[in-house]
Amino acid sequence: MLSAEDPPSGQPPLPHKEPKPAWLKVRAPGGETYAKLKQTLRSLDLYTVCEEARCPNVGECWTAGTATIMLLGHTCTRGCRFCAVTTGNPRGAYDPREPEHVARAIATLDLKYVVLTMVDRDDLIDGGALQVARTVDGLRERRPELLVETLVGDFRGRLGDVDVVLRSAPAVFAHNVEVTRRLTPLIRDARCDYDLSLGVLRHAKERAPERFVKSSIMLGLGESRDEVEETLADLRAAGVDIVTLGQYLRPTPKHAKVARYVTPEEFADYEARAYALGFAFVASGPLVRSSYHAAEGFVAARLNPASASGLETPTVATKPAEPGVPAGGLLSPSALVRRSPSLR
Repeated sequence: MLSAEDPPSGQPPLPHKEPKPAWLKVRAPGGETYAKLKQTLRSLDLYTVCEEARCPNVGECWTAGTATIMLLGHTCTRGCRFCAVTTGNPRGAYDPREPEHVARAIATLDLKYVVLTMVDRDDLIDGGALQVARTVDGLRERRPELLVETLVGDFRGRLGDVDVVLRSAPAVFAHNVEVTRRLTPLIRDARCDYDLSLGVLRHAKERAPERFVKSSIMLGLGESRDEVEETLADLRAAGVDIVTLGQYLRPTPKHAKVARYVTPEEFADYEARAYALGFAFVASGPLVRSSYHAAEGFVAARLNPASASGLETPTVATKPAEPGVPAGGLLSPSALVRRSPSLR
């Protein structure tokens, strides 16, 4: 059985403190735009995944007008071996005012593209889908020209919850498959499933074919080239339009070890392979992350060429009413709590 200290592939892992190769070294973020946005976020009591995950592209993305906001708190009900977010059972706790507060705060920032991501909330009946959808609604009411991506969990495969997010009409629906099929049970939480993730992505594209569907793969965890190409083919077959590939970096000694550092040349080969499979856009490189601003620029240009420079409002679909949801009011917190002994 694989222990917490063994690499998934069985090959000797790299020491946690081994110096990173030159292509993984970046300058510390800075500049007037970065400093202003960081100060504004602090004053609004908003914290981004960009900072929480210590993303190496934070300065570049913020300067380009892209930021990623985490919804539904900072405690995830799952414990994936690559992720540093706290694992636990929030027991149904969430802030019903969050959609309004986030929308008001983001409306004051000079952003062109916002990614709304979330922790997995298996303790909630809908997995947090309605909270995400209402945040998208609030952003659209205040900044109709703002492009919004929803990077969500799998909702345990409940496609009705996926539909709740889709009805809010995000510009991009994203769900990350994270790793190859073989590595999924070794790296992701036991409640995650490779085929379930593909099913969520496929459903999103079938229900909203006019929207972009996006996913992401981490490399350097012991996968083979054939496995990466298989994952790319599976994602494309599921209807995914945009894919990102990046290097896994171990957040702490308690997490899965890095098996190897994938070279920029290999990432370039994967990019060429992905385009050959028919993806509309590919971002592949050591420092690429799921919410990388290069993909956001592509989305802006495709939805409306002028929107990339902020000259026009991109076209968005009208959101139909959500069945079973009381107009003008939130469901009570107790109605959203999932009672499950399987939660940690």
